[in-house]
Amino acid sequence: MEYLARTVDAELSALLPHAAAIALDGPKGVGKTATALRRATTAWFLDDPAQRQVAAADPTLSTPPPGGVLLDEWQRIPQVWDAVRRQVDAGAPPGRFLLTGSATPVDGAGTHSGAGRILSLRMRPMALHERGVVEPTVSLAALLAGGATVAGESTTSLRDYAEAIVESGLPGVRTSAPRVRRGLLDAYLQRVVDRDLPDLGFSVRRPETLRRWLAAYGAASSTTTAYSRLLDATTGGDGGQPAKTTTIAYRDHLTRLWLLDPVPGWIPANNPISRLQQAPKHQLADPALAARLLGLSADALLGPAGAHMTGPLFESLVTLGVRVAAQAAEATVHHLRTGSGDHEVDLVVQGDGGRIVGVEVKLAPAVTDADVRHLLWLRERLPDLVADLVVVTTGTTAYRRRDGVAVVPLALLGA
Repeated sequence: MEYLARTVDAELSALLPHAAAIALDGPKGVGKTATALRRATTAWFLDDPAQRQVAAADPTLSTPPPGGVLLDEWQRIPQVWDAVRRQVDAGAPPGRFLLTGSATPVDGAGTHSGAGRILSLRMRPMALHERGVVEPTVSLAALLAGGATVAGESTTSLRDYAEAIVESGLPGVRTSAPRVRRGLLDAYLQRVVDRDLPDLGFSVRRPETLRRWLAAYGAASSTTTAYSRLLDATTGGDGGQPAKTTTIAYRDHLTRLWLLDPVPGWIPANNPISRLQQAPKHQLADPALAARLLGLSADALLGPAGAHMTGPLFESLVTLGVRVAAQAAEATVHHLRTGSGDHEVDLVVQGDGGRIVGVEVKLAPAVTDADVRHLLWLRERLPDLVADLVVVTTGTTAYRRRDGVAVVPLALLGA
């Protein structure tokens, strides 16, 4: 399968000449190993029992030859993390270690945080701008810098976006035939229950209850629905409902697997906006997983059966792309909602210098004054912080409105 360059590749190119150890974290199947292998001379695959024994026999990591060393699925031997840290302390050269992990180790593993020694990069499923379909013309980094050029044309249609939602950003899944893809996504979710959660020490006694909870979480995509309501939605046909402690365990362990990727609420420094809501906006790692859990195909998203989820899952696809691009720009992504619900901004991207880009998501090609009112309110309240304002649409043309708000089709938004 042809390797498509990822946004994180540019980050690695910038960091590896200066950092002795970098960890790529993210859910299974996002392409961490393929990306890391392109930069490694030696690779130890720690999910292979034989190679795990080799690594366990070298607790100081002193035997690998010179060059970059990939420690794949390092969490299988958590002590590897400390060994890398000690090697960095001892003067390991830049680019010496790459660690990839699809889960954070269980509590009590005894690993050091690695602060100051090991850089961590999050790797997410492929954003739309990484899939090689359209060449983006609008840069999120430029928007954060202020004065970005906003132009370009796209032929990407609403159906194309619906297909992008369900095809998945997992490289090994997205290029498969639709029926195969659906089977692979089902197997991916089943593996979470059968293997990945038990590997974290969490035994799923009622798999169907977990699947219902995941489906409820997927149905709440792009919302701040309370966890208590997700619990209500998990009630089975017999009226039985899992205990709250059980669903909290689901949330915590699925977060360790990087499968849940909620967007935190934004609280600006020296907050001039009172009573901001801090509840996270729910997102699964890949909108295709939400669509699969809910049994939604591209046709369903475009018809009456699934139309209620098209907007939220389009926002999930936008959020994925914005997060991938924001990380490369050393920015963080949040959402904003006042406690009264009078004002909300779908995404707030905050750069390292504190400047922000407000992002609204609209499942339509046209943008009206009503669609930008929350963005204009944000600029009015925080004029010194706002670098730019953007509405991401399903339209064909990127342009600026007279009020300065950029209108950008998702297909044209890149890093």
